[in-house]
Amino acid sequence: MTKHRLEAFSDGVLAILITIMVLELHVPHGTDLHALAAAVPSLLLYSLSFAFLGIYWNNHHHMLYASERIDGSVLWANLHLLFWLSLVPFATEWVGANGAARIPTATYGVVLLLAAGAYTMLQARLLRLQRPDSPLRAAVRRDVKGKASILLYALATVAAFVQPWIADALFVIVALMWLVPDPRIERRVAARARPSS
Repeated sequence: MTKHRLEAFSDGVLAILITIMVLELHVPHGTDLHALAAAVPSLLLYSLSFAFLGIYWNNHHHMLYASERIDGSVLWANLHLLFWLSLVPFATEWVGANGAARIPTATYGVVLLLAAGAYTMLQARLLRLQRPDSPLRAAVRRDVKGKASILLYALATVAAFVQPWIADALFVIVALMWLVPDPRIERRVAARARPSS
């Protein structure tokens, strides 16, 4: 079974999700900076959600690039991930419409937490199918960033009920952790492609 249709389908879904989010942004009423200032919270939230979807797209691409085999269980695990990512526009819009409200912010956290869990499950399924010396297995190893992300999402979800701004800060921290593309997989694939002397 090849991975190309899986990659193409996932790319298409993520592109649609980003498009849906940008369509939910509303043009400011007015032409001065005060009108634009009212839109700043929505723009910041859109930027954060765009970053999260971009991070998933980037890492998903690298993970599949380094994978040599997939099977039907990977297809289902991938759909599971795409399901949770498809809720990002909904959660983004709900938070944007209600500001720093507790329940919408916690819901945003739950969606991100479950998406991270689904990504971890997809990664685990892919790892089971790869050879022991595969680039993906060598690159992922303990996956400290992945585990830290899940922990921070869980903390953010709880913090949303106390002070939503704490949750927002934790979401930004996770995004910043992942904004710089993870070079582990690229290094392993490049090392394997080099001819031995």
